[in-house]
Amino acid sequence: MSPRRAYPSDLSDARWALIEPALTAWRAARRGPGAAARVHDLREIVNAILYVCRTGIAWAYLPHDFPPYKTVYDYYAKWEADGTTEALHELLRNQVRVASGREDTPTAAILDSQSVKTSCNVNESSQGIDAGKKIKGRKRHIATGVLGLLLVVIVTAASVQNSVGGQEVLDCLTVDHPTVSKVWVDGGYNTAVVRHGAQRRNRQDLWTKIF
Repeated sequence: MSPRRAYPSDLSDARWALIEPALTAWRAARRGPGAAARVHDLREIVNAILYVCRTGIAWAYLPHDFPPYKTVYDYYAKWEADGTTEALHELLRNQVRVASGREDTPTAAILDSQSVKTSCNVNESSQGIDAGKKIKGRKRHIATGVLGLLLVVIVTAASVQNSVGGQEVLDCLTVDHPTVSKVWVDGGYNTAVVRHGAQRRNRQDLWTKIF
């Protein structure tokens, strides 16, 4: 890694060691025209992505001591498109679960949602008003394991009801985490969500609603 002054968002040696084998294997598998340039250190590419995520700046404003922003974004876009980002998240989540004395794959999940205000740069068509919370913006619908580790996230307009967003989350949960057999939700989710979950799993006892 090229010498430079470290940023607070940089990966530590221990954290880089957790994901380095997967990213090195990804780069080695790239062949032919269109493969991302390999002259830049992979750890610096990840550090640059984390810097953008942490600070919220535009890619073009990436500090000059990182690799060129177009190169960084190229890696970011490829990792998002081919599932590498999701695979890394799953790898780390499973390791945390095992370290906590649990199986690597979850069997239970918790659903919730939160409406948040958006900036003036967000397209108006993707926003909405949460009538209950009196918030204009977007809503994130999530499912986590019992340790609070993210399993599914869906972002909608804030006007989308929990009954709709919850069913979408259950659809993704059933496909991406088929070992999950029980889900807890609060009173913000109606019986349609519970029925939808039961239909997805084809067993009435697989989804539990807790107020």
